[in-house]
Parts: sequence; C-alpha cells; structure tokens
Amino acid sequence: MTSAPLEHSGPRGIFIAFEGGDGAGKSTQVRFLAQSFRDAGRQVLVTRQPGGTPLGARIRELLLHGDHVSPRAEALLFAADKAHHVDEVIRPALRAGDVVITDRYVDSSVAYQGAGRDLGADEIHQIQRWAVDDLEPDLTVVVDISAEEGRRRRGTTHDRLESEADDYHEAVRAHFLAMAAANPDRYLVVDGTVDPEAIHAEVILRCRHDGLIA
Repeated sequence: MTSAPLEHSGPRGIFIAFEGGDGAGKSTQVRFLAQSFRDAGRQVLVTRQPGGTPLGARIRELLLHGDHVSPRAEALLFAADKAHHVDEVIRPALRAGDVVITDRYVDSSVAYQGAGRDLGADEIHQIQRWAVDDLEPDLTVVVDISAEEGRRRRGTTHDRLESEADDYHEAVRAHFLAMAAANPDRYLVVDGTVDPEAIHAEVILRCRHDGLIA
C-alpha cells in the first residue's frame, strides 16, 4: 500500500505497477487498465520508469541507448530516476486521489540490476526503497514470458539491456517470479503468451477482488 497519507477528501489514490521482461506486453496492459479506470470515472496518470520526467528521459537515454555504464552506476542511475519521479509525479498524483499506473517500478531494478547484474537483490532493494521513500504499489502485475519469447517479439531492435544474453533475461524473469511468490497479496502473475484481452480480464478481476475498481 502507499506509505504516505493522502491529503484528499475524494477517492483515495491507487498505485499499480506492471513488471516483466522486455517484450512481455506490459504497455498494452497499462493502456487497457488505464482505460478501464477512466471508464469507471477515475482520473488516471500513466507513466513509466525510467523516463517519466524530463530528467528521467535523459537518464533513460543514457541507460538504454548510451555507451557502456558500469553495473553499480547503472543501479544508482535507475534509483535517481525513481527518486525524482516519485517526488515530482507519483506522490502528487496519489495525494490528488488519482490512479497512477506505471510501466516498471522498483522491482525492475531489483530484478535487472540485483539478479541480472548479480549485484545482490537485497542491496539493490534497499537502495531502491530508500530512493522512493518506501512507496509501494497497491498491486504489482508481473507479465511473464520466457527470454526466448521476449527476444522473438523484439525482433532485431534491442536497447542496451534488451541486447543482453538470454541467461541474463532468464535470471531477471526468475527473480520477478520469486518476488511474486513471496508476496502473493501484492502481486499478480499473468501469462504473457495468452490473448491480451484475456490477460486484461484477469487483471480486472484481481483489481475488483482487491477493491481497487468497482
């Protein structure tokens, strides 16, 4: 749940994150869910990490399309993006009572840098949690696909992280699934290989179960 009190007399803010491997179809599910909340009469902010602010866009360019970045520097740049993004975008929207849906959040850094880069998931988790001042999503949806399927979907276009070998992406995938298994009350894992509409229906069912949408 969100950690800061929401200074708003209307509907409470809701925070939902989508996670998963590159090419999983997160963006499609973000778009579907945002429309469902809008249809329910809610104000929705759709964002992404890295890149949800002008500063984040510059960090994103460095991280995904720039030259080599050392693993520890990479982890700290992702943390800087999240710290600024949460302070400038996410918390204000939640305090206003909006629904915030983000394509990637803290768990991506834990999986990609902690597990994928083998920097230590616990250490990266602590850095990330400090950066966002312990702000947690109400629900995190992991769209699960294999590294092989992700590579097939991406075709010949790869950013700096997408171009990593399949064993890197499988380590990332395994850590996403491990985090979800350890905290099923806050996570939903969906099969990214099935029809997108079916995935959306599963997400909506979980949101209704959790009281996030009518």
